[in-house]
Amino acid sequence: MKRDKHIPLTETVYYILLSLLEPAHGYLILQKVEELSNGQVRMAAGTLYGAIENLLKLKFIQPVESGDSRRKVYKITEMGKEILRLDLERMQHMIGITEDSFKRGGIS
Repeated sequence: MKRDKHIPLTETVYYILLSLLEPAHGYLILQKVEELSNGQVRMAAGTLYGAIENLLKLKFIQPVESGDSRRKVYKITEMGKEILRLDLERMQHMIGITEDSFKRGGIS
């Protein structure tokens, strides 16, 4: 199976896409990423908006209508969901073979 050129996702992009399974604006995305990562990933606003611009160009996310004209709201696209799923499968494979290797090596 040929790997998509966008895989592996960076940790930051992975969490941004995951946070956009439900529509969210920038500040909410920052909060969700920090929450989902147990505080391990914290982004500056500039980093987030650079990533958003890139994800929009790749068509992994799209803007959606919101009731607040001051905030831009985004959600993941079907293409974004597929990329997220492919990276999840990649990580699951890595975890599985690592666990098997540890078991064979007597490490638990």
